[in-house]
Amino acid sequence: MGDGGEEQLFHEESCQQTEMTVEEAIERHIGSLGWSQLVQVLLVSFAWIFDSQNTLVTIFTDAQPSEWRCKAKEACSDGGGGGGVCGLLPATWEWVGGHGSTTIAEWGLICSRKFLAAVPSSLFFIGSLIGSGVYGRLADANLGRKKTVVISCILTSATAFLTSFSSNLYIYALLRFANGFARSGIGICCLVLSTEVVGRKWRGQIGQYGFFFFTVGFLSLPLIAYLSRTSWRNVYRIISILPLPYSLLILLFVSESPRWLLVRGRGGEALDVLNKFARLNGKQLPPNLRLVNPARVLDQVEAVSRRKSLWSTGWAAKRMVMVMVAGFGVGFVYYGIQLNVENLSLSLYLTAAINALMEIPAVFIGSFLLGFSTRRLLFSGSIGLAGVSCIVCIFFSGDRRRREEKSTGSWLQLSIEAIGFMAAALAFNVLYIYCVELFPTKVRNFAVSMLRQALMLGASITPLLVVVGRLNPARSFLIFGLLSVVSGVLGMCLPETKDAPLYETLEQQEEEEKHALRPSNDSGLELELGK
Repeated sequence: MGDGGEEQLFHEESCQQTEMTVEEAIERHIGSLGWSQLVQVLLVSFAWIFDSQNTLVTIFTDAQPSEWRCKAKEACSDGGGGGGVCGLLPATWEWVGGHGSTTIAEWGLICSRKFLAAVPSSLFFIGSLIGSGVYGRLADANLGRKKTVVISCILTSATAFLTSFSSNLYIYALLRFANGFARSGIGICCLVLSTEVVGRKWRGQIGQYGFFFFTVGFLSLPLIAYLSRTSWRNVYRIISILPLPYSLLILLFVSESPRWLLVRGRGGEALDVLNKFARLNGKQLPPNLRLVNPARVLDQVEAVSRRKSLWSTGWAAKRMVMVMVAGFGVGFVYYGIQLNVENLSLSLYLTAAINALMEIPAVFIGSFLLGFSTRRLLFSGSIGLAGVSCIVCIFFSGDRRRREEKSTGSWLQLSIEAIGFMAAALAFNVLYIYCVELFPTKVRNFAVSMLRQALMLGASITPLLVVVGRLNPARSFLIFGLLSVVSGVLGMCLPETKDAPLYETLEQQEEEEKHALRPSNDSGLELELGK
């Protein structure tokens, strides 16, 4: 009887289910970062290459050629260079690289038409702004992170290829808008899909891996553009190739986010994904594991919580507004410095390559500092450094001819500008990680998409400033510097998230943050929650 009773007790205990969240399953049984998660992160992050190429390609395709020449000696007196073409008849001169080297050369976007050159890039970022909102909602609600990345890559490839056949400026601008809309889903979902499968210890560093691949894409552009320097159309054709085979790769080898699956009520699929990660890491989940969906638990307690959204939750809405305003400034500065390289009077390919190389230390420095530095201080400090560098660049700015005569000053300005760009890249990367940690799973993709919209809104204005910079470089650097300082100040107003868990719902995060803050500082609660 005694032995039978013990066997029955053992059987009942083994049949009892072990309940835990996805976060707990990863931390306790899978590991914060194992080989399975690392492979997933690398495969997903590869898509950032396409995001970078399609975003920054206009540095070369829409640049103003640096040299022109007279077709006949008697046609004009200036033998080439400078900006005197506006006073000449179109038939008397030509661009040294040929009329098909850039869109400006092919469609004559100079002199009285110079501001038209900014329209395609501005529309690209406006398309990105709209696409960020659409992709963010689709990824959170219906498609999930993985399918959204695949769709975005396929559409990015198609629109880039079609852009190469543009017959005039207006069709080109329309296709750039479509390309911006298409590529906007890549960065949003790749970042979220990467960070949602690792433990809190590695979350910041993993987020930086995607930005490293973004840098690889940026570095590839000077080489592609140089080899295709006589035809801007070939540049678009080359960058449209890889996204298609990559889409097949991600469909076969990348898993959907278990957090998203659980929140959408697909707990069985979420458990399958976690079991796959554990098995590839040489570990095993408890056989009677049951994943807890915080969203469902809280809905049972309080029915009104089902109708809560980011914008109807006071602390989350205020926090989102601060992130977006800061993101507007960061997007303006980060993309503006890159697009403004043509105004540095050195080789366009060289300056773009140096800027791309400066993203590499930004990634590694960011990965290192995220391990022990607070997000708030790291973001505000880096964007503040970018602002100071831009303001210092003002003292080396002047008209193009004077800067060309002072090559030493040009190199010094390039060095300071490169430091500023590295700091802006660091702030750009950290802000993405910061945003992921500031909001719960239920609205995380939407929050990142809203940040992306703010970044793209800032970026959409920069092409106009680049045109202004061709006439007065000091003015563009001054605006870059002032916006950087404003973004840094706003960053100091956000709550700290270092070593905080990733919450699943708005209600859970609000309660957990209140509970964490109440014992030590009740008076600071309202400020930290953004109320």
